[in-house]
Amino acid sequence: MSPSSRASIPRGAVRSFGARVLDNSEVKKDTYVLRFFPLAETLPPRPGQFYMVGVGTGLEPLLKRPFCMFDHEEGRVHILYRVRGRGTELLRRVRPGETLAVLGPLGNAYPLPPRGKTPVVAAGGTAIASVFPLIKHLKGKAAVIYGARTVEEMVMMEELEGIARRLVLCTEDGTCGSAAMVPGMLDEFGLGPEHFLYVCGPRGMARAVLRLAAERSVKGVVSLEEFMACGIGACMGCAVRTPGGYRRVCKEGPVFKLDGVVL
Repeated sequence: MSPSSRASIPRGAVRSFGARVLDNSEVKKDTYVLRFFPLAETLPPRPGQFYMVGVGTGLEPLLKRPFCMFDHEEGRVHILYRVRGRGTELLRRVRPGETLAVLGPLGNAYPLPPRGKTPVVAAGGTAIASVFPLIKHLKGKAAVIYGARTVEEMVMMEELEGIARRLVLCTEDGTCGSAAMVPGMLDEFGLGPEHFLYVCGPRGMARAVLRLAAERSVKGVVSLEEFMACGIGACMGCAVRTPGGYRRVCKEGPVFKLDGVVL
C-alpha cells in the first residue's frame, strides 16, 4: 500500500475489511497476542484506538468484539486479549491463515502530553494493551505504574522495562513488585501538576486514580473499557455519564479527559 493510497481514505471513514491471521500465540496463561494483516486498504491505527473483530465464522456469536490496538508495525496489527468468555475462547482457537472480519480503526486516540509536562501512565491488568503503543510512541519519556491482582495477570514486563522511562510494578498479593494497588503507588510516586496522566484499567482503579488526580490538580486522559455491540455509535450500548450528559465510549471515546467523565 502506498502512502498516497492511505492518504485517500477520509480520517473519519469506517473501514470494514477482511484480515489474514498471521499468528495467535499465548504469551501468559490464558493471555494471547493475535497478529493480523488487513486484506484491504486501511488507515494506520493510532495509540488508544480499537477494532471490532468477528470471532466466529457463523452467526453465533453475532456481534463482533472490541479489542484495542496493542501494536502496529509494517501494516500488521497486534491485539492482546485474555480468554474470559465465549468470544475470546473462539478467538483463541483461530489459526494462522484464517480470515477474520474486522472493523476499524475506531474511536479517538491518546493525545500527546502538553509541552513541559511529564507523561505518567497508570494501567491495571490487561488494560496495559491500550497504553502499550502510547508508551512505545513516547520513546522512553513515560513513567509507568502498572498493577494487577497477581503476577499471573501481568504481561509484557520486559518489553515495558525497555520502553518506559521508569517502571513501577505492584500486585495486590505481592507476587510482583510492591504489595499495593495502582492508586497507592501513584500517591507514593508523587503525582503532581507537573505530570500529564494517562489512565486505563478496571473501573474501581480508574475511579480512585481520577479522585487522586483531582486532589492533586493533575490533567490527563482516561480510556474506558465498556461492552460494545456496534462500535460505531449506533446502538448506544456503551454510553457513560459525563458532566455534559451521556456520551458513547465507542464514538466520543474511548479516550476522555480526566474531568470529562463521571465514574
